[in-house]
Amino acid sequence: MAPLPPERYSLSYDDPRLAVLYDVDNPDGPDHDFFRGFADHLGANRIVDLGCGTGLLTVTLARAGRTVTGIDPAPAMLERAATRPGGEAVNWVLGTGDVLTPHTTDLIIMSGNVVMHIIGDDWHTTLAAIARALTPNGRLVFEARNPAAHAWKSWNDPVGERDTPVGLLRESVTTEPPDEDGVVRMHCHNEFVETGDVLDVEQSLQFRDRSQIEADLLAAGLVTLNVWSDWAKTPFGGTEAEPLMVFDAAFPG
Repeated sequence: MAPLPPERYSLSYDDPRLAVLYDVDNPDGPDHDFFRGFADHLGANRIVDLGCGTGLLTVTLARAGRTVTGIDPAPAMLERAATRPGGEAVNWVLGTGDVLTPHTTDLIIMSGNVVMHIIGDDWHTTLAAIARALTPNGRLVFEARNPAAHAWKSWNDPVGERDTPVGLLRESVTTEPPDEDGVVRMHCHNEFVETGDVLDVEQSLQFRDRSQIEADLLAAGLVTLNVWSDWAKTPFGGTEAEPLMVFDAAFPG
């Protein structure tokens, strides 16, 4: 009998192995320090981590007197989040911005370039849902890539292998340049060598410049208070040497 072909999927992070790899590739770091410090400085008691992924940041926001909610559309990511140490202190919700409860949140965080995964009209719908969810003095904070830095040019990786917690992985990434809407499409090939399983992942990321993001926030009823170029809160100058934009937004007044 001929061997069965490797198992194939077309998905993003809705697979337990990719959830594990996400943690390996996205450890705690200065970005998490920034979001934790922002929450502390604000004195936020009701926090939502929208697009929380595996909850690595989310669980560190939880403490006595705080209500922390992590929301993500990928069941595998949420399952990993709920079972990590500290996961019992967080409310985990499967979904997107549409599950936000109106007028209940002091701070909404979107980390790990989550906003770039929200494409087209879904972006405007999400911002409207966020504005409804915030309390009058609530804040929204997130980061996005500066399109002027052309980060996508470095997102083509030839076939390589590495040892991971889920076994030897053979992987490659092919990235298309942005289309007329700033959408970049990445094709990620993941082969688990021991099992022969193959996960072919296609992701879309939408680049928006500062003026577009500020206009989109304003259309949702929010004003931009700050735009920083790094986690140390250096003001963003708009140059191609600044790959990061960190936005701090609130209601006017």
